[in-house]
Amino acid sequence: MTSAIEDDLTRTLHEGMPLTDHHSIAAVSAGTDAVVLSAQWRPELCGAGGVLHGGYLMAMADAAGALLAFLNLPAGASTTTVESKTNFFRPVTSGSVIATATSVHTGRTTMVVQTDITNDQGTLVSRTSQTQAVRPAQT
Repeated sequence: MTSAIEDDLTRTLHEGMPLTDHHSIAAVSAGTDAVVLSAQWRPELCGAGGVLHGGYLMAMADAAGALLAFLNLPAGASTTTVESKTNFFRPVTSGSVIATATSVHTGRTTMVVQTDITNDQGTLVSRTSQTQAVRPAQT
């Protein structure tokens, strides 16, 4: 069962990034220090052998990282992912995954975010490092 705060965060996430709604990714918490998202394993999200697809994990990590960057933008600025690299460590064949994004670098023109995805046992499934461009406010 989710809290009202998590429901509000998830609704805001889905409105801002419709792909997260399509993929049933939920917001657990979001702040300038970290963003945490969750998702449930489902067969339609898998590749061969019932393994949660790597592209799905990458999309989840990108959403978490982009939201963290967004929350750290100066007023009126926007962001977009300009680079992303993911390492996969183990398969997910059931249960849920948690994506936790933290800032590595928050600069004037770019931000670097690291997102770790863990399984139900808290074991690292993947690690994504992404660079977000800081796009100044349009005047």
